[in-house]
Amino acid sequence: MPQFNNPWAFALLLLIPAVLLLLRWKAAAAVRFSSKTFFDGCGRGWRVRLRPVLIVIRILCIILIIVSIARPRKGTKLSNVSTEGVAMQIVVDRSSSMNEQMEYQGRQLTRFDVVKLVLEDFIKGDGKQLKGRPGDMIGLVTFARYPDTTCPIVHSHGILLDFMRQTETVKIREEDGTAIGEAIALAAARLDQAEKQITENNRKLATEIVGKPFAPEFTIKSKILILLTDGINNCGDITPQQAAKLTAEWGIKIYAIGIGSDGFQYFGGMKIPVPSQLDEAMLSAIAQATGGFYARADSADALKQIYEKIDSLEKSRVEAVDYYEYAEQFEPFTFAAIGLLTFEILLSCTILRKLP
Repeated sequence: MPQFNNPWAFALLLLIPAVLLLLRWKAAAAVRFSSKTFFDGCGRGWRVRLRPVLIVIRILCIILIIVSIARPRKGTKLSNVSTEGVAMQIVVDRSSSMNEQMEYQGRQLTRFDVVKLVLEDFIKGDGKQLKGRPGDMIGLVTFARYPDTTCPIVHSHGILLDFMRQTETVKIREEDGTAIGEAIALAAARLDQAEKQITENNRKLATEIVGKPFAPEFTIKSKILILLTDGINNCGDITPQQAAKLTAEWGIKIYAIGIGSDGFQYFGGMKIPVPSQLDEAMLSAIAQATGGFYARADSADALKQIYEKIDSLEKSRVEAVDYYEYAEQFEPFTFAAIGLLTFEILLSCTILRKLP
C-alpha cells in the first residue's frame, strides 16, 4: 500500500490561498487610467479569457511539488526466516519384495506405493495428526542391490515429492536385493556433507557478505535418518552394524521402520503362515546404537502412527522477522510539476503574453 515518508509536507497546502492572493496582486494593471468607459464597448479576446488557466497551472504545479516533498513510496513486505530445524534423509527400500500387497484406505496397493503415500503426508501434512515438515531439510535415498541418491537434501520439498512419485521398484533382476548397510552409509554421508556445507555457507555470509551478526537461514538442530525396509541385508560390502557405527559417530539418529506383516501360502488346500523376512533384531540394534528406535508397520495406519511419533520427537523452530523494502514514487510527481511549470512559462511568454 502506498504511503508517504514526509506526510507533514501536506501542511504546505494551507499556503495555497496566500499564493492565490499574491498572484491576484501581481495581476493588477501596470498602467492606470482615470476612466475606462472608452473601453466598455470593446469585447475580450480568447487570449484574455484563457489567462486564468495560467493560475490553475501554477496551483497544480505547487500541489505536485508538495506531493513530491511528501515522498510517496510503496513498501513490499519481506520476511527473513531463520529455521532451527531437522536435517533428515529418508531411506526407502525399493526391492521387488516391496511389490507385496498392503491395505491403504480400503484399497490394496503395493507396500512401496503405501510407503510413498504416507511419506508424502508426513512431509506435506495430512490436515490431521501429521502437520508436515515445512521447516526441515529433507533428502531421499532409495536402494535395492545398490543405493541411489534419488533427491539431494533440499529445503523446498516440491522437487523431492516429484522425484519420490516417479520412483518405482527395481525392474531388473540383477539389480534386485537389499543393501541396507550401504544405503545407510550413503544417506549418512550425504547428511554429514550437508551439515558441513550449511556451516560453511553461514560462515561466508557472516564474514564476507553481512559483516555482522545475523540469523542464519537454516541451522541444524538434529540429524536423523528414517529407514524403511521389508527385508534383510543380503548384499553390499558394508554391514548395517558398520554403517550404524559410522552414523552414530556423526551424531545421526536412525529411526528404523519394518514394513509388512506375516503372510500366508496355500499348500494342498491348507493355509500355512509364512513369516515376514524382516530382520527385526538387526533393525532394532542399529536404531538403538544411534539413539533412535525401531517400530514395525503392518498397515498404513501403523505407519502413520510411527511418523506421528517421529513428529513429536523431532521438532523444528521457525522464526520470521518481517521488514519492508520501499520503492520511491515521487519522481513522476516531480517531473509532472516541472512539465507544468515549463508549459506555464511557454504560455505566458507566447500566446497568453500580457503587455505591458
